[in-house]
Amino acid sequence: MNSYDFENRVAIVTGGGQGIGLAVAERMLASGASVSVWDRDQALLDALAGKSDRLQTVNVDIGDLASVENGVAAVKDRFGKIDVLVNNAAIVGPNANTWEYPPQAFMDVVHIGLVGMFFCCRAVVPHMIAQNYGRIVNLSSVAGKEGNPKAPAYSSTKAAVLALTKSLGKELAAYDIAVNAVTPAVAKTTMALSQEPEFLKMILSKIPRNRMLELTEAASMICFLASAENSFTTGATFDLSGGRATY
Repeated sequence: MNSYDFENRVAIVTGGGQGIGLAVAERMLASGASVSVWDRDQALLDALAGKSDRLQTVNVDIGDLASVENGVAAVKDRFGKIDVLVNNAAIVGPNANTWEYPPQAFMDVVHIGLVGMFFCCRAVVPHMIAQNYGRIVNLSSVAGKEGNPKAPAYSSTKAAVLALTKSLGKELAAYDIAVNAVTPAVAKTTMALSQEPEFLKMILSKIPRNRMLELTEAASMICFLASAENSFTTGATFDLSGGRATY
């Protein structure tokens, strides 16, 4: 396993109580970082208690700007700075055709996955600008590149994440702040495995690797993008689709 230098770095990982977010948090802790795991599920946060003296857990609903701002204040109070933001938190929503999709569910998916990510960037970026250093990694999806049938809210949200990444990356290019996105195919997460069996079978059939993405594989790429070594690339999209989308 490659190791990246996160000594004296402070990272926020949203939705870090499980899945890809937790894998990233664990990899960063093992590489010397101090990590603040944000999640709105207190039971998941409680399960992490005592794992490391460099681990902070904060109950944050990223869809609530005040909650995000309170989370940022908690990180600053504990660690004094913020070097890395991994925007991982999202919800999937139900599976339904666009013309039958529940309007409230559509708004919920977009609000958490896009507006919530905007709130996190808005709250954290000024601290990165002040120190002229930062790394932001936004979790999009192969659905944001290709669109998944019966997932219009999730697909739309993840496509918008790519545009947000490009916009913010260009805005911050004059600083030592990199903003990049990753586009995973379906990974072995609780959220993915909760999908309807037929839907899961359909999206798995599109992956030439013929398997799900491993959480450790996602964490490896994300940690590189979040490291100081990623000093030039910004506003870019990195594929994690197992060959499904080769662009």
